[in-house]
Amino acid sequence: MVRTFAAAVAVALLAVAVPLHAQQSSAPIKRTVLQRVDVPGAANMEAVTGIAEIMPNVNIGRHTHPGAETGYVIEGTFTLLVEGKPPVALRTGDSYQVPVNAVHDAKSGDGGAKVLAVYVVEKGKPLASPAP
Repeated sequence: MVRTFAAAVAVALLAVAVPLHAQQSSAPIKRTVLQRVDVPGAANMEAVTGIAEIMPNVNIGRHTHPGAETGYVIEGTFTLLVEGKPPVALRTGDSYQVPVNAVHDAKSGDGGAKVLAVYVVEKGKPLASPAP
C-alpha cells in the first residue's frame, strides 16, 4: 500500500514538473542575475547586473523596469523598441540605454541575442513588469 501511494505521488509530481520545465524553457527571454549591489548615497536603489538571453525571432513583450537599464550586446542581433522613440537595430558590440520606467520591447533576429545588462532600480520591486 505504501509503495503504491509513493509511486502515485512520484507520477503526480512528474506530471507537474514536466510542464513547468517546458514553460520555463520556452520563454522568449531568460534573465540570469549575476550580482546585486547597493547604490552609494541612494538607500532605496540597487544596481543589478545580469545576462539576458533572447530566443531567435521573438518579441520579448512590452515591459518596464523600476529604474534605468543599460546594456551591451555580447552576441546576436535585436531591435530595441522604446515607446515614443524610433526602433534601434543593435548587433554584437553595440550598447544601449532604456530610460527609467520606459515601456519597451525587443525583437530578436534569426540567431537570437545575448546581452550584458545593468539595471539601476528601486529595491524591493520586480526587476521587470509587463506593460499594457
